Amino acid sequence: MGGIVDFEVRFPASRVDAHHMHTESGVPINDILAITHTEDFPVLGDHEQAWELAAEAARAVLERNAVPPEEVSHVIYAGSGEWDQPFWSPAARVALELDISRAHCFEVTNFCNGGMAAVRAGLNELAVSGGPYVLVLVGDRLSQLVDYQDPDSKALFNFGDAPSALLLGRGDCAFEVLTSSMRTDPSWADYYSGDVEDDRILMRRRGRRTGLADAYLENFPARVGDVLSTLGRDLSDVAYLLINQGDKGMHERLLKHLGIPERKSVFNYDRLGHMGGSDPLIALRGLMDDKRLEQGDLVLLASSGMGFTWAVTAVEYRGL
Repeated sequence: MGGIVDFEVRFPASRVDAHHMHTESGVPINDILAITHTEDFPVLGDHEQAWELAAEAARAVLERNAVPPEEVSHVIYAGSGEWDQPFWSPAARVALELDISRAHCFEVTNFCNGGMAAVRAGLNELAVSGGPYVLVLVGDRLSQLVDYQDPDSKALFNFGDAPSALLLGRGDCAFEVLTSSMRTDPSWADYYSGDVEDDRILMRRRGRRTGLADAYLENFPARVGDVLSTLGRDLSDVAYLLINQGDKGMHERLLKHLGIPERKSVFNYDRLGHMGGSDPLIALRGLMDDKRLEQGDLVLLASSGMGFTWAVTAVEYRGL
């Protein structure tokens, strides 16, 4: 099937802190910290663009693996669809930056599940096109869509930015992608949407519907069950379950629900916010840097996105 040859994450230079959120919104500091779990975290600054950081990450990956531009058959840019410019292709712009002139460039919009959806699309392209490599970029700008002056948006105050790049290929993969399960519950389609205010797109919650946390605890275990059933494996075979860092309480409840100990997951809430679709990659890189992975380890990457979509992608560590 193929898999992830290598990947890289880039953090912006700018940061946002809880005291700024408090000043803007009037929400008490302790209430904000109950959501962010950290005093500050990286966000795009006024002069930083997500596509540029994604391109930096992609350049590092291509150079590290000695992949020439002409061997990249597809460039796929994933996220929420709110790019650095409107009505514009960030995939094509990154390709121009990297001198990739023979690839098909396009975007995948699936919010914080966009990266994993793009990985699946990229592997399908590898199977059909015969090209040696696909470049997937995760380039959301979530922090730019949050209104810190709106107390009702406090659940989004932990949204940060961390563009990333993944190189997909058929052989010599650090992680073989084994299978994935993705499902959307369209009854949540209108729970969040955007408003245009003063030339900005701002996320707004619509109404007071309850039950989203329960939907996570229903859908994530179901997706875990799907992939394990497909692989003929069970929970005891899972080395790690990595998840979007959106809600620490839900993360803990999910692990407890599944009977997976916290040592088999990664918690970055003490230093990072919810960094969009790059969250599982940041956790995965941490496991690699700390030498906590062994060849053959089964790792489940759990991701979700507004709409609402829940997904689990199963990968096996092959080593570097």
